[in-house]
Amino acid sequence: MPLYEPGPDTPALRAALARPDTRLVACFCAAWCDTCQEYRPKLEALAARYPAHTFAWIDIEDHPDLLGDEDVENFPTLLVRERGRTLFYGTMLPHIGHLERLLDSLGADAPAQATGLPEIEALLRDDAIAS
Repeated sequence: MPLYEPGPDTPALRAALARPDTRLVACFCAAWCDTCQEYRPKLEALAARYPAHTFAWIDIEDHPDLLGDEDVENFPTLLVRERGRTLFYGTMLPHIGHLERLLDSLGADAPAQATGLPEIEALLRDDAIAS
């Protein structure tokens, strides 16, 4: 699977999120962030290894509405959602192996995490993000 960006990839991102068994893995980033720019190719490679998941690259300055009441203070800040439940939301060291281990450890019975984030999948489905 590719790494989708809301905006240029919105139709494909919507189609990927429509799959009932997909897990959303979103990286909140900023274009000016050197750490983000170094992390992106590693995240793209990880997305290719997890084709059942939907990976999204969300620039917080282009899409602040996807953060709701949450603030991003450090990068990368990652979100993992499945079946409408947030399984992980937080900052992670920019070592892709950490995210890979997290994804492998989150089973279907992982507890949901409370956040101030809106339901990103619904915002993307409901034309909140321009194609």
